[in-house]
Amino acid sequence: MKIGIVGATGKAGNLIMKEAINRNHDVTAIVRNSAKLTDKNITVLEKDVFDLTANDVNGFDVIVNAFGAPAGQEHLHVEAGNALIEALKGAPHTRLVVVGGAGSLFVDAEKTTRVFDTTEFPAEYLATAKNQGENLSILQQTPSITWTFVSPSAFFNPQGKRTGAYQAGKDHLLVNAKGESYISYADFAIAIVDEIENPQHLNERFTVVGESE
Repeated sequence: MKIGIVGATGKAGNLIMKEAINRNHDVTAIVRNSAKLTDKNITVLEKDVFDLTANDVNGFDVIVNAFGAPAGQEHLHVEAGNALIEALKGAPHTRLVVVGGAGSLFVDAEKTTRVFDTTEFPAEYLATAKNQGENLSILQQTPSITWTFVSPSAFFNPQGKRTGAYQAGKDHLLVNAKGESYISYADFAIAIVDEIENPQHLNERFTVVGESE
C-alpha cells in the first residue's frame, strides 16, 4: 500500500514508518525538514502539514497523521487535523489514520468522565490532551472522509520493547495484566500498521494496551 506519514521524524511517526517499511509498503515521509530524516533512502515529500492539498494526498491509500505540536502551541493539533480533513475531502479514496492521545478516553461506563477530567491527570499534558480530543470530536462530525483515530494507553513508553502483541478496545481506557494502562511506541506502531492493512475501525476511535516488560 502507498502510505504517507505526516511527522515521520517524530518518535511515533518514525516507528510507524519503520514498521510499514518492514512490511514492504510504499512509504513516503511527509516532513517540514527532510534533513531530520535519518533514513536517506526514504521517499520524501518536504511540505508543511498546513500546506498540504488534495493533490498532495490523492495518490496515497492512507495518510498517517503523527504530527506533534510543540509545547505552548498545542492548538496546532486541531489546526493540523483540520488542514488534513480539508485535503482529504478532495481525495475520496485516501484514508486518514490519526495518532491520538489517551486523555480523551473514558474511565466510566456512562462515558461522562474522560482521562483528562480526572484529578490525577498531569497539568502539563492537559492542553495537548484537550486539543487532541477536539481533533477527534471534529472528525466524528466529518462524514465526508474516511478516518481512524488511535489512542495509546496512558503510559505511552518511547523506550518500551516491541513485544509484538497488544489488546484493542474502543473508547475506554484499558489496563494490562498488571493493572497498568501501558503501551510501547513500538507495539503502538504495530497496531497502526495492522489497522492500515486490515481496517477494523473505520470512522471511529480505538485504543490499544500492551504488557510492560
